[in-house]
Amino acid sequence: MEQIKIANKINALFLTKVFILMSVLIFAPLLKNQMITGPIVNFVLFTSVVLLGRNTALGLCVFPSIISLFTGILNFALAPIIPFIILSNMVLVLSFDYLKNNLYKGVILSALFKFLFLFSTSSIAINMINSSLAKKAAIMFSYPQFFTALAGGVLAILVLKIINKNKKYDF
Repeated sequence: MEQIKIANKINALFLTKVFILMSVLIFAPLLKNQMITGPIVNFVLFTSVVLLGRNTALGLCVFPSIISLFTGILNFALAPIIPFIILSNMVLVLSFDYLKNNLYKGVILSALFKFLFLFSTSSIAINMINSSLAKKAAIMFSYPQFFTALAGGVLAILVLKIINKNKKYDF
């Protein structure tokens, strides 16, 4: 009976963390500013790798770009880029999961890998978009991706260090 109580407590804690991080992912695009939304989304992705595990973090990768599309941060003409955004978020999660034993190196390299993947693959979809929007999209999916991922990673390191310092919380 005691084991069931412990399992229920662990499941409730896990679901609470998922709910909180997913809420942040849903809220962030409502800010409609890439330089604010990007770091928040990347923060959640980095943090979710550590707090929830790789598989759950991979599941969370789908939400930000879909929410961005329906809230207007992404123009509907940019919809062909959404699979590339989702995959770039997955690149970030997978590379960080592999490199997370060294948080600083993991954040820098994961941000770089995400940027390189999205920058190189989004050009395929950008070529299908009208020219005035394509110029904006080309900038949106270039260097800002590296900096927003890096900023989210730095924020994640700070929060994870605070959580680790206060081990009284069962994270």
